Amino acid sequence: MKLLTQEIRKKLPPIGAQDQENDPIVYAKFFTPWSYWTWLAYEFDGEDIFFGFVKGDFDEYGTFSLSELESVKGPMGLGIERDIHFTPKPLSECK
Repeated sequence: MKLLTQEIRKKLPPIGAQDQENDPIVYAKFFTPWSYWTWLAYEFDGEDIFFGFVKGDFDEYGTFSLSELESVKGPMGLGIERDIHFTPKPLSECK
């Protein structure tokens, strides 16, 4: 599965564009099918780095890379997936 389509890439604002927003819009949701980890991307540097919210062992805001998401292999070779049914919505609705 392609994690970042051209359509999503075009919609993602640059990093820092939503800094003043109280409830930024999330444009992509990535997840591990074998655990509870989820990455909610709401900004992108146009190359490799997202800014967003990560739900994992500790929930946090920060950067994460597309190349790193693409390189992860879990049980039976499963990779991180993009929620293909996700539609852009405010972060508060995604948490």
